[in-house]
Amino acid sequence: MPTRFVLIEPSHAGNVGAVARALKVMGFDDWALVRPRWPDVLQRPQALERASGAVDVLQRARIVATLEEALQGMSHLCATAMMPRDFGPPTAAPRPYLEALAPRVRVQPGGGVAFLFGPERYGMANDDVYRCHVCLRIPTAPAYGSLNLAAAVQLIAYEWRQALGGFDDAATVALPARRGPADPLADAPAVSGLLAHWEQALQAIGFLNPAAPKKLMPRLRRLLLRAAPTTSEVHILRGVARAVIDAAQGRRR
Repeated sequence: MPTRFVLIEPSHAGNVGAVARALKVMGFDDWALVRPRWPDVLQRPQALERASGAVDVLQRARIVATLEEALQGMSHLCATAMMPRDFGPPTAAPRPYLEALAPRVRVQPGGGVAFLFGPERYGMANDDVYRCHVCLRIPTAPAYGSLNLAAAVQLIAYEWRQALGGFDDAATVALPARRGPADPLADAPAVSGLLAHWEQALQAIGFLNPAAPKKLMPRLRRLLLRAAPTTSEVHILRGVARAVIDAAQGRRR
């Protein structure tokens, strides 16, 4: 099951090392760091010390400049945040949501699942949460819900591993046979590209006023995330957007 853990702007090298350890004990090693505070974070002493036997996983981390790069190939995005956002995705506890998600993604060709974690001090930005299918909220004591970054990653990695069947029987799960040619799910950058194209089209016909957008684009993103479009469907919808722009500019094909 393609799974990626994404740390957005991590600021503490020790946390990065501890995340590597958390991932290794759960059998995951695909992860990315978006604009970490230290460009050499994977070589810093604090990271190497906290990795504690997981230096191999630490060195597999990719450092990227944008969240878009980190999400290449990922089609289902799970934010982690303490508070729900207006116009954001639905909020769910990790265990029931991931237990329901695992059977769906097993039989859907293409794409993968990404878990996003925000900066240690501020958490995830609204725009990053909006692009996700769900906001996972780890149940905590009402009086104090602040989790260390590595602890949060450990909990989510554990719940996802359990949802996938754990280590005892994960390899014996029989996947249903696919029928016909597979049309893979569009990944997150493809969906974002479609939304940007729609935004141009809606402005071209005067439906969207960029000076007063009124949350139209976040609502359309929510619609697309519920629909889970495939790659070919994204191509179709972008073709429609292109035709709308051409018509608004007085061109006819």
